[in-house]
Amino acid sequence: MEKYYLYILSVHIIFVVSWMAGLFYSVRLFIYHTEAEDKPEIERNILQKEYERIEAKLWNIITTPAMVLTVLAGVGMVCIHPFLLQMPWFQVKLGFVAALLIYHFICQNIMKQLKHGKCKISSFNLRLWNEVATILLVAIVFTVVLKSAVNWIYGLVGLIIFSVVIMLGVKWYKHYRKKHNC
Repeated sequence: MEKYYLYILSVHIIFVVSWMAGLFYSVRLFIYHTEAEDKPEIERNILQKEYERIEAKLWNIITTPAMVLTVLAGVGMVCIHPFLLQMPWFQVKLGFVAALLIYHFICQNIMKQLKHGKCKISSFNLRLWNEVATILLVAIVFTVVLKSAVNWIYGLVGLIIFSVVIMLGVKWYKHYRKKHNC
């Protein structure tokens, strides 16, 4: 039974990587899609149609299937080792995974809004939004790797500091882009 668990764990890790790559790249495309609004009409129309096409393919061929397979592999691991559900670190991980699933479906909604020209989120706010996935990924990885080896207070403080550093980096980049007309 342990051999099957390791195979499922491997599949789980592979599809987590694929899912995260899809989420990171999707939101990056949303940023470019939004910034195309500032282009001349002909260029804007061409770019936005192309971004819609790329976003849909990425979402439907990579991101959502990877999310489904990640969740299925996770359920498979729990079926083999149901005691995981009783572990406090695993319950915390499931909370972060739930937040990542919510993030996924909010991204899907943003993609639909962009397609219909109804998205009112600025490219700067999308840059901030893009970092939410990074923060959740860091939280999940540290929770799984460290399990109960670290005090939860220190973990939470570390996550908050990491989040602040990331947000400051995004703000610095906005200032840099304005200054250098990027």
